[in-house]
Amino acid sequence: MKRKIIRIDEEKCNGCGACASACHEGAIEIVNGIAKLTREDYCDGLGDCLPACPMDAISFEEREAPAYNEAAVLAAKKAKEALPCGCPGSQARAILRETKPAESAPVTSELANFPVQIKLAPVNVPYFNGAHLLIAADCTAYAYGNFHKEFIRNHITLIGCPKLDDVDYAEKLTAIIRDNDIKSVTVTRMQVPCCGGLEYAVKRALMASGKYIPWRVVTISSDGKIID
Repeated sequence: MKRKIIRIDEEKCNGCGACASACHEGAIEIVNGIAKLTREDYCDGLGDCLPACPMDAISFEEREAPAYNEAAVLAAKKAKEALPCGCPGSQARAILRETKPAESAPVTSELANFPVQIKLAPVNVPYFNGAHLLIAADCTAYAYGNFHKEFIRNHITLIGCPKLDDVDYAEKLTAIIRDNDIKSVTVTRMQVPCCGGLEYAVKRALMASGKYIPWRVVTISSDGKIID
């Protein structure tokens, strides 16, 4: 039958997966780093995936395609309910640390939440309530040797790189700050111009949230020193 269905421009796609997350029917998958419409009969033609795409790689077209199979979509959703979420790797969960390690013990992780990527993070989860939020540029944890102890400890961590992701984080961060009881925000960034995009996104999110929340920015040099 001829009907309206989405079209993905693979040359524009950056493989971020936002469209796959936005598609409630599970019609889109990331295959070899590119978004694919793998089940045409799962696509309802409503286009929830269009506004989610930061690269404007998705559009509508009218062509021959299988009819939308609602029964198959519902069956697939039910099958996924066996997992905490559609993708086990992106399941939101708190990480509890039982005891504080002795100073002589091997270094242990201080990470208290997962996932940590801003793009993957859910907006509403219990660990955001009452949280001291750390929003870190990817490179900072590698550049600063004591990052877990001095920054991640006692914080809920989100990470991103505005240069590599090529996406505006402000909308997602606004929702997280607005819809949860965030106590403070710490931003760690590198001493490079592209990291300014992360700092600016956080500033915009704080303003858009309508809340007054204490926040600070820590800049780290490429040789691992805190410079302000």
